[in-house]
Amino acid sequence: MNQIDMLGRKALAFGCSVAYEEPMSRHTTFKIGGPADLFVTAHNVAMLSDFLREAKEMDVHVLMIGNGSNLLVSDEGVRGAVVYLDDAFCDIHQRGETELVCGAGVSLAGLCNFAKSRALSGLEFAWGIPGMAGGAVYMNAGAYNCDMSSVVSSVSHVAPDGTFGILSGESLQFGYRHSAYMENGCTIVSMTLELQRGDADQIALLMEEHYNSRKAKQPLNKPSAGSVFKRPEGHYAGALIEQCGLKGRRVGGAAVSEKHAGFIVNLGDATCKDVLELIAIIQETVRRETGVSLECEVRLVS
Repeated sequence: MNQIDMLGRKALAFGCSVAYEEPMSRHTTFKIGGPADLFVTAHNVAMLSDFLREAKEMDVHVLMIGNGSNLLVSDEGVRGAVVYLDDAFCDIHQRGETELVCGAGVSLAGLCNFAKSRALSGLEFAWGIPGMAGGAVYMNAGAYNCDMSSVVSSVSHVAPDGTFGILSGESLQFGYRHSAYMENGCTIVSMTLELQRGDADQIALLMEEHYNSRKAKQPLNKPSAGSVFKRPEGHYAGALIEQCGLKGRRVGGAAVSEKHAGFIVNLGDATCKDVLELIAIIQETVRRETGVSLECEVRLVS
């Protein structure tokens, strides 16, 4: 019995759900990616802790995923284990007048709707951003000059050895599309958000305005991983790419969106190789014609 089989049996004993050779194209918004050796769904913190500790002891690499909205997975798939958080990680509740405690597996849409239903303001910027709350904190997702750092006060996590911990304040190391969790190897399980009292109708109106803006500007009707590149200082990636005449540029089944040049879309049969070749073309062209280097925001996983 190999390590993956042994770890899968351990995961089942812990109460997790397990699948082998699971196509990652089913778990990313890009609809791209080969099979994961082991795909594990943890239903509560105890299961997650037991599994992470066992994986560490067996020296098996673990990839945590949410909605897969910022991932480009290799055509060869993922070696090791992929872990998805469900059930107990999907809880939200209000604490006090303006605090929300939210599990990492809650969708941003669900979190925004919950805040709106309680007339709590501060999350309107996140309406329409795909993905889960845990992933949004991990990368400090944002829009409209706001991001998760403006509302998150503390984050609970499980370390690779299965121990529990909390980060707050400066220890979260929030920056542009960055948090401490991008380096520390810990898995976010929940977060506390500090919002403000607001007017439910005004909150709903602002959320609708943001959604309509996204719908008008972004290719929401085709599989993608959102904005491919980080915003270069003093510029906008999409504008630079359009300026270089790359709208509609295609490699295989991947294309620069005709609607928003900052997006690469899957036309139906795109591979990871197609997307990587197109990214390289964009980066080389923009650097040659404008002198600006574009840094990927999308995470490559193999």
